[in-house]
Amino acid sequence: MTELLQDILAEPAELAGILDRLLGPRHPELEGAAALLGGARHVYVAGIGSSWHAGMAVCSFFDAAARPAFLAEASELLHFGAIPPDSALLVLSRSGRSVEIVKLVRKAREAGAKIIGVTNTPDSPLARESDVVIPLDARFDHLVSVSMYSGVALAGALVASAALGSLGDATAAALRSALAAADESIDGWRCRIEESEWPRPGAPIYLLARGASLASCHEARLAFEEATKSPASALTTGGYRHGPQESIHEGLRIALWLDGAKMRSEDLALAEDSRRAGARVMLIGRNIPADAGDLVVNLPAIPPEWQFLIDIIPAQLAAECLARRKGVDCDSFRLCPYIIESEGGLSARS
Repeated sequence: MTELLQDILAEPAELAGILDRLLGPRHPELEGAAALLGGARHVYVAGIGSSWHAGMAVCSFFDAAARPAFLAEASELLHFGAIPPDSALLVLSRSGRSVEIVKLVRKAREAGAKIIGVTNTPDSPLARESDVVIPLDARFDHLVSVSMYSGVALAGALVASAALGSLGDATAAALRSALAAADESIDGWRCRIEESEWPRPGAPIYLLARGASLASCHEARLAFEEATKSPASALTTGGYRHGPQESIHEGLRIALWLDGAKMRSEDLALAEDSRRAGARVMLIGRNIPADAGDLVVNLPAIPPEWQFLIDIIPAQLAAECLARRKGVDCDSFRLCPYIIESEGGLSARS
């Protein structure tokens, strides 16, 4: 069993632990972070790599509540953006040591902004510079970000939900139930993927999603790239229909996340048409007919806005499966170190 697969199988339990800590002994930090965001005129959610993907899920809560937050890729905000003094930055980083994160929090501090750091490293530069630290207190993944991605997304979303006044006991209970059900379902998902021809070496992959599941879509792209050492493309489902569908051909692989409440019939029609055009489609979501895709992964009950928390797992399993079918080592990187500490050249040169 690969280290990556072990990390994926442990993911639901790791997330349940993070949830219990942040709603239990770490709840004062959560409330403090929510107060800072609630009192800020401008809210930024910043990260890089998998943490930037996590920020997509976090920002979806602000968007839905008509309280816009700016999703900032840390390197872009660092070098090309000015930060107003009456701002609060929710900075997401598993290590808290990435070079762009370290420089960005210094820039934010100089601008007079408040900083909330979500990290798994409480002694990191991010944590030291933050006004409030939200620690995951979790086990680091072997290499490819698994629970570290979804744990950062969970923690950031809890902060956002608390700041917006939508985090209550019912939500907490629903998330605990969904994570327990995902833990029970994961072996079945794995078997379904292993029996499927969807993970095919050499086949190009498009990953499509809407809403908060865009976080899963983009993180899955990174997982395929890191684990299988080959490119994949991540797009909004709507955007895919504005040109990129011209690339459909026999053997193309499409992974399509279905939202729990919106645009389901439209996206099922897209899956049907894509299959008719020769693509092989994996569908991930709730209550999907078994014949709607070439590979269908149904999720347990979860509030639609929180589906991103578990709908990344089937894609992670598919990436790990494809890596083994290709005969590549998903447990090591050829060029990328665990923490990026230089901004020039290929990271392995730093």
